Amino acid sequence: MNRYKVTKTLGDGTYGSVLRAQNTATGELVAIKKMKQKYYSWEECMKLREINSLRKLIHPNIVKLKEVIRENDELHMVFEFMDANLYEFMKARVKPIPENKVRNIMYQTCQALHHVHKGGYFHRDMKPENLLISGDTVKLADFGLAREIRARPPFTDYVSTRWYRAPEVLLRSPVYNSPTDIWACGGIMAELYTLRPLFPGSSESDQLYKTCSVLGTPSQQQWPEGFKLAAQIGFRFPQFVPTKLETLIPQANQEGVALMNCMLSWDPNKRLSTAKILQHPYFEAGSLPEVSQAKEAAAPSLPPANPGHHHGGHMSAASSMAQKSAAQFAHPRSGLPGPGGIASDVFSSTKGSWAGGNSHPSTGKRPSGLNGKENDTGSNFNLPSLSQDPRKGSGTGSKPGSRYMRMARYQPGMQQMPALPQVKPSGGAGSASAFGGPQARNNSLPDIGGAPGQGPKPTGYFGAHAARMLG
Repeated sequence: MNRYKVTKTLGDGTYGSVLRAQNTATGELVAIKKMKQKYYSWEECMKLREINSLRKLIHPNIVKLKEVIRENDELHMVFEFMDANLYEFMKARVKPIPENKVRNIMYQTCQALHHVHKGGYFHRDMKPENLLISGDTVKLADFGLAREIRARPPFTDYVSTRWYRAPEVLLRSPVYNSPTDIWACGGIMAELYTLRPLFPGSSESDQLYKTCSVLGTPSQQQWPEGFKLAAQIGFRFPQFVPTKLETLIPQANQEGVALMNCMLSWDPNKRLSTAKILQHPYFEAGSLPEVSQAKEAAAPSLPPANPGHHHGGHMSAASSMAQKSAAQFAHPRSGLPGPGGIASDVFSSTKGSWAGGNSHPSTGKRPSGLNGKENDTGSNFNLPSLSQDPRKGSGTGSKPGSRYMRMARYQPGMQQMPALPQVKPSGGAGSASAFGGPQARNNSLPDIGGAPGQGPKPTGYFGAHAARMLG
């Protein structure tokens, strides 16, 4: 650690802190995770899920883990430094993000996720805070919750940030897999267009309520497994007709809406894989109007999903330019050493350090903390944000991100779901809510789980929300 000069503490949490530091030999900025737990052997360090997985996942769109240092029984993970995360990028926007920029961000995100899934892992914590940006480059970060796809279930039901949590996880399925990441990508894509979360639930049950208000109530034929999961915990789906994404997200073109619908399928088995997502017509070079591309010339276009699919068997000029642009942002940003580059050469024989040999493991710093309502993950190895969590107040003056939260917040008086009931015990006796015990009941609101005909009106809830979004 004597080779790094700490310049700023970027975040502090229950399990560790994140520091910004500078390499005294090269002047390069890095981000360092310092774990609070003591580690008394290298074997104990290498059992960490984040380190173990990232030694195998190396990709230009995954944040690079430069070095792991154990010094005085303290564990430090050194990462490349990125300018901001996707949440901060969206929060700073005044105007909507151009569609070709959204497409570039989603293409790189899906490229990273495809590499993760192909490598036998799924991320389990996809959200804007875990996508880091520098210039036009997007990189996936924070693998503290990553699991192997072939790992033996059951898995914990308390993973990922609530707003991006898949319905099968909300219904406490003990068996879930990579489609949970696809669901989160659909929510992130919608948020890039509207600059507000698509499903900003205040609790697990309210999350399902808001999901039904957008996608409509699933039918038994649509998702039979979901009805079995709901029956096991005594949950009844609220009755809603679907609200078309074209209405909620008018900025998206036809292919973009189709892609989001495929990613936000109730049944996880019907969601597209990352390989099919990358081949979707949405990512073809000619899928956007030329006017939109001219206005955002700085954002590189993406290669066509199928290089051989061109009229007359010839590659168009637009496709050629797209491939050149993709090649530029497919590699780490200029000045940041890539695999086998400067970073690999400057590692010295620091006692208790590891520098990856011929390849560099890739990982990410956690750009958001664990303490907010929307950041409940339960992981022991996820650290706070590189900057103060923008979704939480600073304690003095105006709260960072308060304007964004007002955008995401539903109108006062609109109904929210009561807490999901706990799985019924074998004795049949009633018990407190599984999500924090008994909750106060608002008798002025209709009962979602009540008798037929007494629930909320199918279209009353989201009509006002759609009107606000459309101005």
